[in-house]
Amino acid sequence: MGKIYLEKNVYTAALERLEKIFSQDFAVYFSFSGGKDSSVMLQLANMVAKEKNKKFDVLFIDLEGNYQYTIDHVNELKKLSQINEFYWVCLPLVLRNAVSQLSTHWICWDKRQKEFWIRDMPKECINETNYLTKYGWDFFISGMQFETFIVAFAKWYQKKHNKPVMCGVGIRTNESFNRFRTIVSLRKEKWEDYNWTTLVQNDLHLPIYNFYPIYDWQTRDIWIAVSQLDLKYNQLYELFYKSGLSIHEARICQPYGDDQRKGLSQFKAIEPETWSKLLIRVGGVNFGNIYAKSLALGYMKLEKPKHLTWQEYTIFLLESIGIKNYDLMIHYARKIERFIEWYEVKKGIPMQDFAPKYLESKKKVASWRRCAKMILKNDYYGRGLSFSQTKRDDAELKAMLEKDETENKIIYFDERLKENGRRD
Repeated sequence: MGKIYLEKNVYTAALERLEKIFSQDFAVYFSFSGGKDSSVMLQLANMVAKEKNKKFDVLFIDLEGNYQYTIDHVNELKKLSQINEFYWVCLPLVLRNAVSQLSTHWICWDKRQKEFWIRDMPKECINETNYLTKYGWDFFISGMQFETFIVAFAKWYQKKHNKPVMCGVGIRTNESFNRFRTIVSLRKEKWEDYNWTTLVQNDLHLPIYNFYPIYDWQTRDIWIAVSQLDLKYNQLYELFYKSGLSIHEARICQPYGDDQRKGLSQFKAIEPETWSKLLIRVGGVNFGNIYAKSLALGYMKLEKPKHLTWQEYTIFLLESIGIKNYDLMIHYARKIERFIEWYEVKKGIPMQDFAPKYLESKKKVASWRRCAKMILKNDYYGRGLSFSQTKRDDAELKAMLEKDETENKIIYFDERLKENGRRD
């Protein structure tokens, strides 16, 4: 489905969407990050809600590794007139770490690492000491995945209000193809057939929806709205711009994700005190600062040492990981073995060292270069090899994160994997 342009501007369209939501008997909350998109969405929602004499709630998941400017902006918007409940969450959640191939994830607000926290926990927040007694969040499990928490919170929110739920999300389709697909998918269920809504869960007559009021905005539209409507914004963007980043490159959120890691160097320049704590708190931060835009983390042109085949290079990467993190090596090895078995045994397609890139990108062939890319990209769940997230993966990840020490010895990779795919 392509884009269909209407005879109205995006500002008018966003207000109309919000008016439709607040005209219904929904329990409404907005997901807020402190970034420009969710900030504008929240302030537009406040304008519409005020006109209709409606209230709404806000979910802000504090991922510990925030700039102080972001926290200041969160406190600023927390005072919006139509906000009823502001859920400031500081719970130990498992987060992606895209800057280390030895520690693919980390846990924010992990009380076992309290002495190394990047910043002090806010006084008024939902944390491990009060989430159950004050809010009754029996769905929460320490160390649960961020994505799992989001869904669990929505279900709890629905149960609390006993009515259909609408969660406002400030994503824009021009930021990524995945976000575009979220909006235009023909397979998803929607509210009143509006493309800017997505059914998350249908529980009898109390469904849960996400809605995207600014999905069709461009980056420039965000800043035009900030200027013309005199909206509040995170002052961090001013510093980003002054340091040389364009309005399209400036990203906030947690700095170790796949997109945000490119801005790690800005952390070092803008808040050196925070940067020094980042170095201690999360593995691979300085490596990510130096190599985030290079092939070392698998996001530029993929290369290998000329004297090695892709199979040899993959095994070298696995054994290198095994020196520090044996369990992670075994995890990747199992993914590769299943990958080989699927193609060679079930499909009768031989494993190649490498294949034409257009075939690899479409996942039409089995190759060792695809395996190497999975490792270099910290693709823990093996999505690049067509795997999906499983309960076993999550259990192994939890065990790795809870493990105090990894044996510091060289582990040589299973010889049978060397045999698999070997071609004379």
